[in-house]
Amino acid sequence: MHEWLLISAPLFGFGLVGIGLNRKNVVVLLLSIELMLLALNLNWIGFSIAMDDSYGQLFALFVITVAAAESAIGLGLLVVYYRVRGTIAMDWVNVLKG
Repeated sequence: MHEWLLISAPLFGFGLVGIGLNRKNVVVLLLSIELMLLALNLNWIGFSIAMDDSYGQLFALFVITVAAAESAIGLGLLVVYYRVRGTIAMDWVNVLKG
């Protein structure tokens, strides 16, 4: 078994647990999504090296850029939400339905 699978499987599992158990804290949800994307990238890079192909590494680079944009937009929305509501609790998000 390859070493990167032993590292990426628990990372992905921690991300799933973070999303499944925590529905109230936005920061933990964003971090859990980032952990899942990190595990996915580690798998792509590992399999890319094992198969001697560079497409997995290139795809992982694209996912890293999308994850960075997702982080920036998510944290920006979080700051605006905090300014409007005064809290970042997810209990009041349904009030924003329009």
